[in-house]
Amino acid sequence: MAKISKAACIGGGVIGGAWAARFVLAGTDTRIFDPHPEAQRLMSEVMANAERAYGMLTSAPLPVKGTLSFSESLEEAVRGADWIQESVPEKLDLKRSVLAQIDAAADPKALIGSSTSGLMPTDLQRDMRHPERMFVAHPYNPVYLLPLAELVGGKNTTRAVLEDAKVKLATIGMTGMIINKEIEAFVGDRLLEAFWREALWLIKDDICDTETLDNVIRYSFGLRWAQMGLFETYRMAGGGAGMRDFLSKYGPSLSRPWTKLTDVVDPDADLVEKIAVQSDAQSGQRGIRELERIRDQNLVGIMQALKAGDEGRGWGAGKLLAEFEAHLWKTAPKHQANPSNEALKLLEVKVPAVWIDYNGHMTEYRYTQCFADASEALLQMIGVDTDYVRSGHSYYTVESHVRLLAEARLGDALYVTAQLLPSDGKKIHTFMSLYRASDDTLLSTYEHLLLHVSSKESRSVPPLPEVMGKLKLLIEAHAVLPAPDAAGRSVGQRS
Repeated sequence: MAKISKAACIGGGVIGGAWAARFVLAGTDTRIFDPHPEAQRLMSEVMANAERAYGMLTSAPLPVKGTLSFSESLEEAVRGADWIQESVPEKLDLKRSVLAQIDAAADPKALIGSSTSGLMPTDLQRDMRHPERMFVAHPYNPVYLLPLAELVGGKNTTRAVLEDAKVKLATIGMTGMIINKEIEAFVGDRLLEAFWREALWLIKDDICDTETLDNVIRYSFGLRWAQMGLFETYRMAGGGAGMRDFLSKYGPSLSRPWTKLTDVVDPDADLVEKIAVQSDAQSGQRGIRELERIRDQNLVGIMQALKAGDEGRGWGAGKLLAEFEAHLWKTAPKHQANPSNEALKLLEVKVPAVWIDYNGHMTEYRYTQCFADASEALLQMIGVDTDYVRSGHSYYTVESHVRLLAEARLGDALYVTAQLLPSDGKKIHTFMSLYRASDDTLLSTYEHLLLHVSSKESRSVPPLPEVMGKLKLLIEAHAVLPAPDAAGRSVGQRS
């Protein structure tokens, strides 16, 4: 799958900065050009939130972070980039001018995306020498978490460019939805504008306040939309007869004057003040960065829950997350199963803020997560990857024993080592140790038994030869190591 090797972000504000964070965390070297005097400080705050969110989002091995640098000029930023994302303010003349500068300075084969929320790509292409490679890539905030970008071409954009952009976005965990025709505001903002217009009327007419309106969304159809969208939700409302029955029952209600969608509200001073006062009362006690962190944590929770849907295959945005994680595992540098007479070093991780409990220590289940991630790395090492699992074979944990020996704190660098104990391959018996890197303090140990199974036969079977061969070499190499003192311990056993 073609990846984005170098990216450039022209404009580093809320959207441009989040694009840069998405690129960097996917392992892409990224340069930013933004003349704002505090651009670097603001970008560091966005990057900190993005890294915090990814620490919660996935345990798949992220690639080595790409470099993030600021350029003194637009021309310097785009030099050598194969994806250039323009995210300057939503002014047609400004965007045309910036895109023309990008076009003149960039490699002719580079893709050029615009983050515009509604300007037509044909209008934006007007002054470009290579308009065929320019398109709208309209994301949703926060770009580093929400996976959608609407891909909209102008009259000069080639379909091959849009298809190439879609493939490249998948390598950074996004999905590019190609929109068939260019229209103002595209698809997402068309829907949001209609929704926003009706919401303003409900506030203006004192039907409810801003907090009530937000609660109606987040406690009801917002949860449904997060997994199934609009049409699939309404299909179920039609019962067994499906969408035809739903439309026959509820279609006539569209003629009733329930909404004011064709009547534009006047955002006069009184309405602006009313909304501002209600919004301040609703959430004004929290700063923007705090709200962003709360938003990110909630989004991660929803996406993780959706990832577990459909029997682990994922649903909605969770399915996209599962696919991105599979891509990360497949493209991550593999630990080589080179047999040596020493314990394997399988995992290195730094304790993020979300792993800390109310005592300021790493919470209990995160120790086990470290060992689970190390076990995943061991399985990848011997060839038990996503393709192997799809073929109908896997290892299941059947027993484990954890000892918690010392505390880890925020920011501590940790690593896990593993020793393979005598086993036959059908069973894997490991003893793992979690250390603090700064002083090699032993924090925890984990004795672990895995059983190889055939999911098709629903029973334990020996691993396939290619896995067994790698595993046997490791078991034999570790057979000369002394047994760990704590191996075979039971709960409460005296030292």
